[in-house]
Amino acid sequence: MKYIINTQNKKATIDKNIYGHFSEHLGRCIYEGLYVGEDSQIDNIDGIRTDVLDALKEMKLPVLRWPGGCFADEYHWKDGIGPNENRKKMINTHWGGVVEDNSFGTHEFMRLCELIGCEPYINGNVGSGTVQEMSEWMEYLTFDGLSPMAQLREENGHKEPWKVKYFGVGNENWGCGGNMRPEYYADLYRRFQTYVRNYGDNKVFKIACGPNVDDYNWTEVLMKNAGQFMDGLTMHYYTMPNDDWANKGSATEFDEATYYLTIKKTLRMEELVTKHSAIMDKYDPDKRIALMVDEWGSWYNVEEGTNPGFLYQQNTMRDAIIAGINLNIFNKHADRVRMANIAQLVNVLQAVILTEGDKMILTPTYHVFKMYSEHMDNTLLDSYIAAEEVGTDENKIPSVTESASMNEEGQVVITLCNTDLAEEKNITTELVGFTPAKVTGEVVTGTMSAHNTFEAPTTVVVEEAKAAIVDGTVKVTLPPCSVARIIVNA
Repeated sequence: MKYIINTQNKKATIDKNIYGHFSEHLGRCIYEGLYVGEDSQIDNIDGIRTDVLDALKEMKLPVLRWPGGCFADEYHWKDGIGPNENRKKMINTHWGGVVEDNSFGTHEFMRLCELIGCEPYINGNVGSGTVQEMSEWMEYLTFDGLSPMAQLREENGHKEPWKVKYFGVGNENWGCGGNMRPEYYADLYRRFQTYVRNYGDNKVFKIACGPNVDDYNWTEVLMKNAGQFMDGLTMHYYTMPNDDWANKGSATEFDEATYYLTIKKTLRMEELVTKHSAIMDKYDPDKRIALMVDEWGSWYNVEEGTNPGFLYQQNTMRDAIIAGINLNIFNKHADRVRMANIAQLVNVLQAVILTEGDKMILTPTYHVFKMYSEHMDNTLLDSYIAAEEVGTDENKIPSVTESASMNEEGQVVITLCNTDLAEEKNITTELVGFTPAKVTGEVVTGTMSAHNTFEAPTTVVVEEAKAAIVDGTVKVTLPPCSVARIIVNA
């Protein structure tokens, strides 16, 4: 199979935030997953699990979205500050009907981001909140001076203001965030964002709630009526084997036909990004406004015996393929897609980490993110692969997807997904304008349902990829059902 990379045709910068993540007050993502409290027997720093923290730093997590999701539009930030014993308890009406004690709030989230070394992306409450509430949150977070919110922050133990670049004005306001029409939300967004102010040298990147899947009218209305007031527009799309929300299929028990159907559905991301980008281009030809896919990933039935509202699912090689394909798509659209946030970070949906008590495992998706992190802030290169189709008669898909970039050191970074369950792929890579002198690589591979468990945490691990330089080309052998990263030096 021939693969051509034109190193002389350099394109957009691949924003590191394409490799972002999402943490909602949902199930065991925050509590037990990220935060166990300072009194826990599990090793922690200020209540944050050190094992998870170390893994996220190794993965080079660049940006983290919080507190939701649907939870964001019922979250009132003042309930989550001050002494724990004084924080309000509430019912998490969206996710499991459990008591939310607000022990993880603004200070804890900002500390988490500080320890990881990532940017915070905060979602404000439009659905059930007020303009004043949102405005005061930004003042509390970022104002350095004499004001009621700055004084309150100091009283709560943090005299210096934080830096908060990314702020979302509402979430899924077409659905759980208020069931609004786009015209109504566009006007609300214009109003709310006015009071999300820049204090000192903190400049806010204002993010508007964008469309659900293929709601192109929502994008049209928002860009037309509020585009001048936004820096980013979100888009959400989840990959499911079928469209029956009551029975989305098992995360671990599926046949080859279901595998190929699921991969075909995840490939729809290319169409969605392309069409929403085209609408944005009409109103923003200079591509100032980022398309932000801040919720994406696989969604299956919950694991048997778990709370249906906790959305806890296992994570297989099928999910590794889904992650690799989507990240390749985002890379290819780096001129418009400048942030993406897979859902969700720990113990929820397509998580990179699963925990159980003091145990922690890394999922196949984790390994993909860690390998792909070599693309962060690189320059996208023009590339093309002549891939045949594989799959079933009803669901044909490309056998290989790819993306390529060049880093500041002049290395070429290549990521490849072999979607074929039966056959390895021999890739001959021609690098136009580049003479390869050294090649290294890593690969994650296994059967389509292979996954790590707490009893067998290393079933799926990173291995050395088969790659060599032959007659001035780079030859790579991809095992069936695999995701690989190759680095080529001149």
